[in-house]
Amino acid sequence: MFLEIVSPEATLFKSEVDSVTVPGTNGEFQMLNNHAPIVSLLSKGTIKIYVHSQQHLVFDELHAKVVPHADDEKILTVKINSGTIEMKDNKVIILAD
Repeated sequence: MFLEIVSPEATLFKSEVDSVTVPGTNGEFQMLNNHAPIVSLLSKGTIKIYVHSQQHLVFDELHAKVVPHADDEKILTVKINSGTIEMKDNKVIILAD
């Protein structure tokens, strides 16, 4: 699935991913490939981006807020204060604050 994370300042991330875990208002939830369409609010927390491989990602091009996970090279993290998420047609758009 394709994931795009946008903040008021910049596009933080844009790439194909295996899955994404987000901090929902009622707890953390994960979306995989071909997830049902959804629109939801996000609360303060960490977005976890699961990539098959970081070989296709160029870290110089990643926004400074996107940080590789210390224990697993296939996980990238982004801390947010709030936001919204939409999943439709295998594309996830996160508007993060």
